[in-house]
Amino acid sequence: MKKYVRWGIKLLSVTIVLCLPFTGMAQPGPGCDPAVDPACVPIDGGLSFLIAAGVGYGIKKVRDSRKKKM
Repeated sequence: MKKYVRWGIKLLSVTIVLCLPFTGMAQPGPGCDPAVDPACVPIDGGLSFLIAAGVGYGIKKVRDSRKKKM
């Protein structure tokens, strides 16, 4: 029975991974073509959050390495 459950989970995972590119295709807004106008690319708070998280993680790593040296 466990063999079939594992097989089912693997099949479901592969199906999801194969279908994600089709559901993830986004269309640009009306009158907005990033190929023509680079200012049209949507960079908003999400990118700022990722940069802030990266800086925070870097600071944590530096502090941990300094504590380890002492």
